[in-house]
Amino acid sequence: MAIITISRGSYTKGKEISEKVAERLGYGCISRDVLLEASKDFNVPEIKLIRAIHDAPSILDRFGYTKEKYIAYIEAAILRHLRKDNTIYCGLAGHFFVKNVAHALKVRIIADLEDRVKNEMEREGISKEEALRIIKKDDEERRKWSKHLYGIDTSDPSLYDLVIHIKKITVDDAVSIICDTITLDRFKTTPESQQAIDDLAVAAEVKAAIVDLKPDVHVTCSNGIVHVDTRSLLSKEQALVQDIQRAAKFIEGVKEIHVNVKLTDPID
Repeated sequence: MAIITISRGSYTKGKEISEKVAERLGYGCISRDVLLEASKDFNVPEIKLIRAIHDAPSILDRFGYTKEKYIAYIEAAILRHLRKDNTIYCGLAGHFFVKNVAHALKVRIIADLEDRVKNEMEREGISKEEALRIIKKDDEERRKWSKHLYGIDTSDPSLYDLVIHIKKITVDDAVSIICDTITLDRFKTTPESQQAIDDLAVAAEVKAAIVDLKPDVHVTCSNGIVHVDTRSLLSKEQALVQDIQRAAKFIEGVKEIHVNVKLTDPID
């Protein structure tokens, strides 16, 4: 019993590997379909969620928290699946959301740039120069995204338990490596590790529920006890606390909710 996140760049065979691992293990496999789920649940056009999770933040994003709102919706949808166990998520950001969950195996799939360019050329029917430009732009967007939201580079190998280079190691080899690794005792779900992901999921659901009220909130959960940290003017503090508690109290798994408001001056 475990969960697996598979992160990959474009044209690295990551999706194919994920599907084959899921088939061999009998796991559920989610990827872009989770965006459609989040789109329906939070009434946001799917294209906006796709842009939020793939495009680098714009200047307007930095001031308006637009991207953070959409990421909150996506995180809630992903963790809703991953807390069920025996699930694979293939896509950007999964490893960020479960970085402290002991039974999560975090995998990165990489491939040589030359092979990625060749695959892009064949799929899109474009020149080598155009394929190279598209792939480099995509890689840079992903790096900027992770730097902006989490202060780390998504290509940093230390973020993962396994980094697999698809070249000498084939797709089927990669599938076998992942399936063998997930059988290790250290990746078996324990009551403590399940509680950890349950808490993350509850915190994510609470943040998604209140992010329109205050997009700059920080939400944590421990055994169903939720803590929300935010900022507000003194004149708006009481109303904000009541709105947050009202929005979050009926979320499954929330036992108590505590709101800590740092008061700010009007000029802040």
